[in-house]
Amino acid sequence: AQKIKKHLDQKILLSNDNIGGSNKALPSDDNLGGSNKVLPFGEDLGGASIKIFTTRPDTIFGVTFMVLAPESDWVQTLTTKEQKQAVAQYLEDTQKRSERERMADVKTVSGVFTGSYAKHPFTDELIPIWVADYVLAGYGTGAVMAVPAHDSRDFAFAKHFNLPIIQVVAQKDENPIPVSEWSQSYDAKEGVCIQSDFITDLDVKTAISQVITRLEDEQIGLGQTNYRLRDAIFSRQRYWGEPFPIYYKDGMPYPLNEDELPLLLPDVDKFLPTEDGQPPLGRAQNWHNSEGHTLELSTMPGFAGSSAYYLRYMDPRNTNSLVSKDANAYWQDVDLYIGGTEHATGHLIYSRFWNKFLFDIGLVVKDEPFKKLINQGMIQGRSNFVYRVNGTQQFVSNGLKDQYDTTAIHVDVNMVSNDILDIEQFKQWRVEFAQAEFILENGKYICGWAVEKMSKSMFNVVNPDDIIEKYGADTLRMYEMFLGPLEQAKPWDTNGIDGVHKFLRKTWQMFYDRDGQFLISDQVPTAEELKVLHKTIKKIQADIEQFSFNTSVSAFMIAVNEWSQHKTHKRKIAEPFLIMLSPFAPHIAEELWHALGHTSSIIDATFPEFDPQYLVESAFDYPVSFNGKMRYKLNLSLDITDTNAVLEQLNAHELTPKYLEGKSIKKVVFVHGKIINVVIG
Repeated sequence: AQKIKKHLDQKILLSNDNIGGSNKALPSDDNLGGSNKVLPFGEDLGGASIKIFTTRPDTIFGVTFMVLAPESDWVQTLTTKEQKQAVAQYLEDTQKRSERERMADVKTVSGVFTGSYAKHPFTDELIPIWVADYVLAGYGTGAVMAVPAHDSRDFAFAKHFNLPIIQVVAQKDENPIPVSEWSQSYDAKEGVCIQSDFITDLDVKTAISQVITRLEDEQIGLGQTNYRLRDAIFSRQRYWGEPFPIYYKDGMPYPLNEDELPLLLPDVDKFLPTEDGQPPLGRAQNWHNSEGHTLELSTMPGFAGSSAYYLRYMDPRNTNSLVSKDANAYWQDVDLYIGGTEHATGHLIYSRFWNKFLFDIGLVVKDEPFKKLINQGMIQGRSNFVYRVNGTQQFVSNGLKDQYDTTAIHVDVNMVSNDILDIEQFKQWRVEFAQAEFILENGKYICGWAVEKMSKSMFNVVNPDDIIEKYGADTLRMYEMFLGPLEQAKPWDTNGIDGVHKFLRKTWQMFYDRDGQFLISDQVPTAEELKVLHKTIKKIQADIEQFSFNTSVSAFMIAVNEWSQHKTHKRKIAEPFLIMLSPFAPHIAEELWHALGHTSSIIDATFPEFDPQYLVESAFDYPVSFNGKMRYKLNLSLDITDTNAVLEQLNAHELTPKYLEGKSIKKVVFVHGKIINVVIG
């Protein structure tokens, strides 16, 4: 239990007493999002309370308003007569958007004031209660305490409606940041509490515990651990999927006997529903059990089989069980699981449930199915915009748009290259743009841009086939890796793909000249060429183990640039380099591997071994300073350890007399492998 508590967020239910307060009027100020008129309280509800769900009780003194989900039953109860029409209109507008749309839309800010207030559980301060569609009825209690300083959506809402923002978390020894300087919320999950009454100067973790204790002592709140699980319907009205071993007798479902398993999918004439709307299995002939009772027509979802596929891989030919105990004892679990966040929550979580069930009944040896999880980041879209002069069919280039009254319009990124619009393609894109006119910059139409979620509605979805057609599959692969760290979200920007493409062309030029002449020789590599090779081997090996593929691509680029300077075309450099490159750019690597005379695939080659002897430096460029000011560098053998020998080299250098300025050397400070400092006077 303690282990679970350590790894899970503490949740808290807060109750606010005296919703509404009294029947007298309270003057509003601008910070409540109202006008200069008086905002009346709602009805006195006689000590009623709203349960508030939050994962951050440490920020309770930063609450400046509350938000109800539009679906909350409290909306009708708390809406005053003066606000009734505005709230009704807002609820009607909200019903036009699904929960998925509301969750995905992080830019639109909307809401309406109920006219009522809640009393803060610690300060008794009156907190305005709003309705907003960024709060979902299914999350917590459908009511949240809004802490705009430390939550991005609360921050956007407060900025939009001119509501107060109070910073209550900061880094240690950091002063509060003036709200006027804030451009986004300070979403700190670590630090110390400030401006927070009895938890001021406590670290976040301790403050959470202290607030929970106080709320429980005063019987106005409760700390608890919540588990979030997305329910999933287990049946699918399609053909592909495991059929349920269920038959129906007198309208009641019964399981098939074990000797009737496995139940295999039958042949059907089409993988489509029947004319009367039955799933595709309704087309099968004789789809019934041995007694003639009809079998279930739905199939299991994809995550049914995939929830245990990792176990089946351990023992795929076993005809008696999912996996034998011997095979499971040998393989035990999966070393590494890689998947996006949606894949992880839709598949991994169910795999863990299945595995824990099988572990509990003694069929598998490990409580957890996966040793390590990596969630690769989402590739975001880079949107482009054109700017239409309002009331016209004129489009003005990005650098000139501020001179006109314009509206930004998303444009298909596939007709934009390096932010330059293909005007003719744009005219053909839509009928209404056929007669468009363009105000250009230096003869070109330059589009605006923004990083957004990749979406068809924003016309920023990049077609991989188009990229491959123009640059090749290896360029696409390497550029995806080059965009940034594996686990971070990364914006796709076609503007940067040329650099990777040039690298691959330069790699090809190590092997062939412009006339197609093969350049590789069997000459012995120089010490400098071998140094570059083994530095790269060391780097790539470490990066692969750490899944740092973006820095691997950088290392390849550096190596090829250095070999280009040395005009390197040697087999003992080219072969190990291609082997390292092959997982990143398999097509060009395979092609060049065979050009070297190999008949087997490069995937069968052994990864090159790092030899540290090639990285041992024999000389060092010492920075030489005169009275503390660095003047030039002196290349000396690392075998030189004597200060007198260094002094001889200094006296022999052509630049030394210039910086002595007619003075004499009083002392030489020599740190081997580091610096030389000459004291003159």
